[in-house]
Amino acid sequence: MPGQDDSVLVLLGPTATGKTAVAVDVAQRIDGEVVSADSRAFFAGLDVVTAAPTPVERAEVPHHLIASVPIDGSYDAMAFRRDVERLVPEIRSRGRVPLLVGGGTLYLGAVLRGIFDGPSKDTQFRDSIADEETERLHARLRGVDPDAAGAIHRNDRLRIVRALEVHEATGRPISRLQAEARPLSYDFIVFGLSRDRDDHRAVIEARVRAMIEAGLVEEVEQRRAEGLDEAWQAFRTIGIPEAVDHLEGRSTGEEMERAIVARTWALARRQSAWFRRDRSVRWLCVTGRSVEGLAAEIVGRWKERTG
Repeated sequence: MPGQDDSVLVLLGPTATGKTAVAVDVAQRIDGEVVSADSRAFFAGLDVVTAAPTPVERAEVPHHLIASVPIDGSYDAMAFRRDVERLVPEIRSRGRVPLLVGGGTLYLGAVLRGIFDGPSKDTQFRDSIADEETERLHARLRGVDPDAAGAIHRNDRLRIVRALEVHEATGRPISRLQAEARPLSYDFIVFGLSRDRDDHRAVIEARVRAMIEAGLVEEVEQRRAEGLDEAWQAFRTIGIPEAVDHLEGRSTGEEMERAIVARTWALARRQSAWFRRDRSVRWLCVTGRSVEGLAAEIVGRWKERTG
């Protein structure tokens, strides 16, 4: 049985399941350091929009990869995998436990399931399909890679375009290349947090309201004044397009809030479906439970697993 020095503890789950608070408590109990797998908290200057760990939480427990990418930069799953490969031994060298935390399915997939080192972005190809409707692109993907089309939502233009791009460059389906990929060679002990459906929806609504009250619109307005452009990867973060629509008079405050809730809920459902396919995840429902109780259970089960 692997020991604690060989393991990487993973805490995943859809957005708004309380991963940050539980992770901080767990890390304090096991002398751990958090490596963020939040697909948008990587970008600097978006603390409110991404509900990033607070300065207090970051002071209590070391966090890595939070606000580590300039807002006008880019970051992909392969870069995340390389960062995890770098950070895990660094954290272990300090006698601490790596704790991988987040809901970014592409990023976690690169580590837990594997990722192939695919071709670089092909700007010419992307320009050639820029005017095609997403639904037509999804139909096109079904023709060349039905497995990928079945796994990618018909409205997920980013992943559809990438799958088509890979096929165009390599002549091979991205689903086949992904199947040949391998996870990182660590002993991952994976826990997942979930909520009852009604509770989850209510928490999302409350969180979006709190983010708006905490200055979400003002944060986006400030980033726009500094040059935030819709072509940047960070612009696709939930809350930014909706805040921009509001700032430009295309929606009321209530309409903006409803749009953010709708997109967040849709994301949570997609994340849940993706995570549920992984049978190695030990699931805990957080509804009606305390952070302390959840953290204690996770640590107890981790210690049983690692001896």
